[in-house]
Amino acid sequence: MDGLLAFSVRRSEPPGLEIRVNFGMFAGREATAAEIQDLGSELLPEIGNAEITSETRYEIGPDTEADVHQVRIDVPGESLPVDDFLIGELAGRLISIAERWADTCIADRHAEVSEQ
Repeated sequence: MDGLLAFSVRRSEPPGLEIRVNFGMFAGREATAAEIQDLGSELLPEIGNAEITSETRYEIGPDTEADVHQVRIDVPGESLPVDDFLIGELAGRLISIAERWADTCIADRHAEVSEQ
């Protein structure tokens, strides 16, 4: 199992556009697999190909500790228009889709966020 459990990956090209959704901050929970699939279905007409990552990051420091659940949408550069203005418009549409999706998920099922 050497090298299979944990491994490094160097990305030769970063995503052309990245949209982050602070899902856990507002929902108080992680997004479900079904919700992520719904988001993908809503994004397909706009971009065709994207990578959606649902992740929990743990931020740990001498005086702080937090876990943050985010949903990240990575759009490859080849899926983007060549004009910066059009990329900005696309980003705005994708943000609107992500916000609408998150609002629906949160309205359907919300967990109270507690401070510890």
